[in-house]
Amino acid sequence: MRAAVIGHVEWIQFARVERVPRPGEIAHALEAWEAPAGGGAVAAVQLAKLAGQATLFTALGDDELGQRAKRGLEELGLRVEASFRPQPQRRGFVYLDETGERTITVIGARLGPHADDPLEWEWLRAADCAYVTAGDPGAIRLARGANVLVGTARDLANLREAGVRLDALVSSSSDAGERYEPGQLEPPPRLVVRTAGGAGGGWRADDGREGAWPATPLPGPVRDAYGCGDSFAAGFSFGLGARMELDAALELGARCGAACLTGSGPYEGQLAADALGS
Repeated sequence: MRAAVIGHVEWIQFARVERVPRPGEIAHALEAWEAPAGGGAVAAVQLAKLAGQATLFTALGDDELGQRAKRGLEELGLRVEASFRPQPQRRGFVYLDETGERTITVIGARLGPHADDPLEWEWLRAADCAYVTAGDPGAIRLARGANVLVGTARDLANLREAGVRLDALVSSSSDAGERYEPGQLEPPPRLVVRTAGGAGGGWRADDGREGAWPATPLPGPVRDAYGCGDSFAAGFSFGLGARMELDAALELGARCGAACLTGSGPYEGQLAADALGS
């Protein structure tokens, strides 16, 4: 399968703590590490693990962290089509508490690719699926060349201006920054998916059909919630690109989200292709 993500990257510092400190407190990290992450990166790596390969179209800061991010993502198996901007790489800090919940602080503007960036956009014309987390309207229009195009509600402004018809939009039933209300995009997505974490989620098609999917049993103990939603979106996009039935694509997305929850950091627990039959 030929899979792509048009999206953003953040250089993340992770710190595992007993609990997120209250104002004025000092927290001592039980474990700490850093990695290139962010929604676009996490989804792209998950797609690569399922499809055998994936291309990330992105923009990075033209600094040491931006260069490290590109190298790190390539080491994770991605083909990275990146434009370097004359500004600092976007960073983030993540607390992981004893329950595995993540608390995120981001530093700097989200960087997404632009249609006039000198990237290999023609590659998208033969893509089976593409997932968009960030990009200017022109880049999103180019992404529409893929057979299946999935977007996230966190980038509604650019999706609205792009004016393309999404095959699916992934939104949240609880996160205010990722909610979608009917009428916010024109033309409307063919399908709107609303995730609800451990409660599964629901969907509604533009023809009025609707349904839901249950939570997926975890394949191991909870470790880290960072990246679960983007892993879900990647698995779901892969399923649609592979022409799975809707229920099967949603189940695969849910399995990807659940698997991510059992690893440290966004990549350790992600579902791989050899687990699809189990």
